[in-house]
Amino acid sequence: MKIFSLLILLASTQVNGQYSDSVARMMLSMSAAAYSDHPEDCVATVFSKGILIRKVSAICDITNKAECTGFTAIDKDSKIIIVAFRGTNGFAQLALEAVGEIFGDPIDFISGGGVSPYFNAAFDSVWHAGLKDSFLTLKNTYPTYKVHITGHSLGGAMASLCAATIAKSGYVTNNDMITLYTYGQPRTGNTEYVAGFDSLAITDVYRVTHARDLVPHLPPGNLKGYTHHRTEVWYNDDMTAGSKFKICAGDETKKCSESLTFTTSVADHLHYFDVDVNDFGLAGCKQ
Repeated sequence: MKIFSLLILLASTQVNGQYSDSVARMMLSMSAAAYSDHPEDCVATVFSKGILIRKVSAICDITNKAECTGFTAIDKDSKIIIVAFRGTNGFAQLALEAVGEIFGDPIDFISGGGVSPYFNAAFDSVWHAGLKDSFLTLKNTYPTYKVHITGHSLGGAMASLCAATIAKSGYVTNNDMITLYTYGQPRTGNTEYVAGFDSLAITDVYRVTHARDLVPHLPPGNLKGYTHHRTEVWYNDDMTAGSKFKICAGDETKKCSESLTFTTSVADHLHYFDVDVNDFGLAGCKQ
């Protein structure tokens, strides 16, 4: 995947409520950046006037050893504030081994309904370790800037919770200012969480799914009411430039990735838009 300065223009001119493959590829770079100790490298690669503001790390894993991270950045050309999240490394394997612990009984969340206690703790650990303060400072400094929130895997669940928190708390003057792009996001909350999320009227919400990626199908079998909020964008190929995709409007549906009989690919989870997400971030979003 190559990053062109044109993406910056596309990000600033995206039509509300209209999925953009170009913006999705750009935001994947920010999700990848969260895997790096130096996310400023990806920010500089993607944005000509991008500035990393703050990177926050906090212990968040059930082992009390692994870290989750998040960062804030701005781009003055496209007039956006970026909030990106990264969960623990190896989340796909962990989720398979500890489904019961990760997807416990949903707990109450600010926007309504219940969410995974594990995801909530991961988000809170980073949000309250300085990311919230950084975001609010940026929003007060640049009140007209749109807010782009993103994350891959567990980071996608954290990004979902972040978008809901910002919207419900009234941190933006209009929820149309929020854009959410997640990649390989697991089911984050129950049906009541989905209803509460949808009621926030965030226009641009996109859950990008790669082919047979297993993580979006966790937990399986509607365990404890876990389900997805809108809107799935499914690429049933290698996601190279020009790849076709299918948009399934509304909440969880069997018309996109759920239409497949087998969705058990770890490789598809690790690779989005023809890059290994972790390695791409470590390389400064350069190929």
